[in-house]
Amino acid sequence: MTSFAAVSTYLPPSVPISELREESPLDAGMARRFQRFYGLASVCRDPERTEAELLLAAAAKLDGLRGQEERVRYLVQARTFVSSRPDPTSALRYIGRELGLSNATAFSVAGQACASGLQAVDICGRLLAADADPDALALVLTGEKTFTPVARCVPRSNVGGEAAAAVLVRRGGAADGDRVLGRAVRTHGEFHAEAITGAASSAEFNKLYPEALEDVMLAACADSGVTLDDIDLIIPHSVNTISWKAVADRFGFPVERIFLDNIPVTGHCFAADPFINYGTAGQLGRLRPGARYLLTAVGLGATYSAMVVEH
Repeated sequence: MTSFAAVSTYLPPSVPISELREESPLDAGMARRFQRFYGLASVCRDPERTEAELLLAAAAKLDGLRGQEERVRYLVQARTFVSSRPDPTSALRYIGRELGLSNATAFSVAGQACASGLQAVDICGRLLAADADPDALALVLTGEKTFTPVARCVPRSNVGGEAAAAVLVRRGGAADGDRVLGRAVRTHGEFHAEAITGAASSAEFNKLYPEALEDVMLAACADSGVTLDDIDLIIPHSVNTISWKAVADRFGFPVERIFLDNIPVTGHCFAADPFINYGTAGQLGRLRPGARYLLTAVGLGATYSAMVVEH
């Protein structure tokens, strides 16, 4: 059994998307469409911080990490992009030193684009289950810089934001944290070119999207021994509101039970989205003890991922 021992986030100030036209393929007409129909008003941006500093800002707020640094066996960065800076050298060793994680093995998880965050939690759960120390921990870090035009804006889909989340993972049941009940993942490799170009607008992809998302969400529920009716809140990836309203209509699922509060504020913060939304939902009192939450993520390429967590 895998648990979230703690989740923390770092959200930089938000910038109106109307001010981003010079740095991305976001023209005035597209900005108006994003605001009117996609629910995108502003995005998190932090030009002063490097990617490592973004991740450290999130990890520094993990109260559950203080005094437990020696128990962290794995330090993992879940990446959407192979690199989000000119120098592809990993910043994990630096982060490990800053956090005092002297016993941690550091590595990155990629290959599932924005779905890599849920994949990293799953990998850490498997590693911890095999660890001889039942009190061993893993630290998963998510969040990236909008380094390229593709990262800054995907036309007719989303605007990229710079925010970060840190998830302290342990093995154990509900008494030890938010328990992971089950997970599902599906990869539709015929859309591999979408990941290369950053496009998400082909008719085939758009037609498959709600069907594939429904499939993986129901599969995660089945793996958890629950139904969608047992889910108190869907904690989504923050691409846009219009796609989630379409999914809600397809399910017959009340849209007010999908946590969309951050989309107008943060934009799409890559693999960090579900954890940022989980953290914000907790701060707003939307997570109740014993309730079940469905985290989702979709990565261009195209990987669909879902995880059921009991608070």
